[in-house]
Amino acid sequence: MNPTVVAVSAEHAAWAEMVPDAEAVVERMALAALAGADCELGDDPLEISVVLADDATVQGLNRDWRGKDKPTNVLSFAALDDDEAPRVPGAPLLLGDIVLAFETCRDEARALGKPLSDHLSHLVVHGVLHLLGYDHEDDEAEAEEMEALETTILAGCGIADPYAAADDDNIAEGGR
Repeated sequence: MNPTVVAVSAEHAAWAEMVPDAEAVVERMALAALAGADCELGDDPLEISVVLADDATVQGLNRDWRGKDKPTNVLSFAALDDDEAPRVPGAPLLLGDIVLAFETCRDEARALGKPLSDHLSHLVVHGVLHLLGYDHEDDEAEAEEMEALETTILAGCGIADPYAAADDDNIAEGGR
């Protein structure tokens, strides 16, 4: 496995209050997603940035980048989308940025009856898979593949299938 840096920035204090080991959870789950994904990334060092933010921050990003003026649980900004982006020899390959909204994630976890740490774990895996090119927006088969991979990665970390008892009304937006 490539040497990987998971740079976690806790921008909203409530994350640490509700998930005291949030930064460790994020790093562990990002690395698990990279290990479990079926992607060829070469041998260069990798870097992922994860921001633990609030709803207002995510709403602004969602509005500015996706044209949706509302918060969402997780946003992923894949750096690999630009095939012509310059690479600095010896520097890590930046996979991209993931931003999570505390209030939305907390409320979803409560509505789903699961620990916030487990929901955070799911959304980090989901976000990393987006950085690697997985998608669920336009193709049902791709959505099923992505969900199955998420479920497998989470199970390997002792986290229950986030889709097992879910229906389209209570699945987190980032989750499907």
